[in-house]
Amino acid sequence: MRQALRPWYSTPSLPAATTAVDPIVLKVSTFIEQSLRTNTPLSSSSSLKKLLLDLTPYHVTSLLSVNPLALSPTTLLSFFQWIPSCNPLFRHTLHSYLTMTHFLCRHRMFNHASPLVRLLVSRKGRDSSFSLFNATVSTSLDSDGQDDVFGLLIVAYVDAGFVSDAVQCVRLAWKNRLQLPFRGCLYILDHFRSTTGGDTLQSWGFYSEILDYGFPPNVYCFNALINSLCKEGKLADAQMLFDEMPRRGVRPSTVSFNTLINGYCKGGSVDRGFELKRVMCEVEIAPDLYTYGVLINGLCKEGRLDDADEMFDEMRCRGFVPNNVICSALIDGYCKTGRFESAIAVYKEMIRRKVKPDLISYNALINCHCKSGAIKDACMLIDEMTRNGLKPDKITYTTMIDGCCREGDLETALKFKIQMIAKRVKPDDVAYTALITGLCREGRIEDGKQILQEMIATGMVPDVAVYTTVIDGLCKNGEVKAGFKLLKEMQTGDGPHPGTVTYNVIMNGLCKLGQMKNADMLLNAMFNVGVQPDDVTYNILLDGHCKHSCGEDAVASEKLRLEKGMILNHEAYTLLISEVLKKLKCKPKY
Repeated sequence: MRQALRPWYSTPSLPAATTAVDPIVLKVSTFIEQSLRTNTPLSSSSSLKKLLLDLTPYHVTSLLSVNPLALSPTTLLSFFQWIPSCNPLFRHTLHSYLTMTHFLCRHRMFNHASPLVRLLVSRKGRDSSFSLFNATVSTSLDSDGQDDVFGLLIVAYVDAGFVSDAVQCVRLAWKNRLQLPFRGCLYILDHFRSTTGGDTLQSWGFYSEILDYGFPPNVYCFNALINSLCKEGKLADAQMLFDEMPRRGVRPSTVSFNTLINGYCKGGSVDRGFELKRVMCEVEIAPDLYTYGVLINGLCKEGRLDDADEMFDEMRCRGFVPNNVICSALIDGYCKTGRFESAIAVYKEMIRRKVKPDLISYNALINCHCKSGAIKDACMLIDEMTRNGLKPDKITYTTMIDGCCREGDLETALKFKIQMIAKRVKPDDVAYTALITGLCREGRIEDGKQILQEMIATGMVPDVAVYTTVIDGLCKNGEVKAGFKLLKEMQTGDGPHPGTVTYNVIMNGLCKLGQMKNADMLLNAMFNVGVQPDDVTYNILLDGHCKHSCGEDAVASEKLRLEKGMILNHEAYTLLISEVLKKLKCKPKY
């Protein structure tokens, strides 16, 4: 008699505890054993196919539970997977799936059991932990490996995004006084820690809960949680967790102290880091090289170089050889505070100890040389770092370009820009600004305009200072029209709008050319667009009228200045008085 189509989720009763083996189960086992012995496929047996028409999920669970002919797990798994293809009316049930899962886990075949559990979780969906957990308990063949099945269930829930179901499985195991699924618990913890934007305090809440359930406390878990809290900037919570370790019977390790010290130093609380170092010594945990490195780096970032020197000496007295990280921190700190000789001394000691400087060290030293004008020495360092297998980065090239521009060596600066692009290192706004400023300062206005257009073409938006620098160069070169064109670009573009300084630059250019009507119109344009003139604006305008107009215009300009409450400088006063005297001398006598 053919069986009716059974839905996959139906729940058959489990085989009764009896020594008798179901005849169908025994026959199926015999067919499978003969197929293996004669090396013939099961599908070739018409008798087996006929028998399978009467096979139910009940018989499958019985076969897995009793296994009368002691067939191998791999053989039974293959048969389990083959049945639906042979009999389209056959449907595995929740219990047959779970029985197969228990059977595979008992034989440590977790990779084969995992897909079955994932299938069940995907079909049952969210908020199914209670039903799946109870079904897992009811289909357990014995207590051996039961926690492994719960572990697979928890992993499947987490991977499916049903974390609350995974946590609920842990709680149900504890409530039913079953062995806690340790691997599953760790998987949930790892998920909480690794989830982007995850809340570490939520992870600690779960960890605290399973500790109360009897989960063995672990220094690694505490360290990982403390590290996550430090990265999130929650130093008070990290300290709370650190203080919790002894209460949970866990002795903080060197890593525990170093993690929290590093968090304090990066958070700008170096003194709290030193307090922890003192506690380390009190509990007879010796600071290691990492401890000193973190503290020295923190001191250097705060500019406390004398304290960093003292810590550096203590470290060497304890027999530690400074690594490139510590030396880099010192070199960078010395360079930022102008102690170039000390930076060079640390660099020489690194070379003597055969400690290779890293990119941070080289960039800091290159910056030192560029600030002191030693461009050749900086170039030699670039050659050295290249020989040591380090590639110059954006900071390296930008530092060199800026240094060369400050020294007026524009050709070398341009060569570095070309080399930078050839190495596929995209110049940033600092590099472009340095080049534009340097070129305009040296009177190479056209080259400066070209670099400005190149900067815009790369998608960067020059700031007001860059535009104003080029406009100033154009105006000083008598190209006021070109300056006005750039001013219009600023007014109509998406970038920064011109300010008072930009208008003053063009005003000065107009006044030097004697175009006083245009200068007056520019003043009115400033008011119209809401840009307020300053002292410099009126002084430039007054100076222009005094030199290129009659005295009435100068006095009118001065009157407007007084109305706006601006301050006249000494030079402007001198010019104004001079123009008034000229006017009086030229006045006809009657």
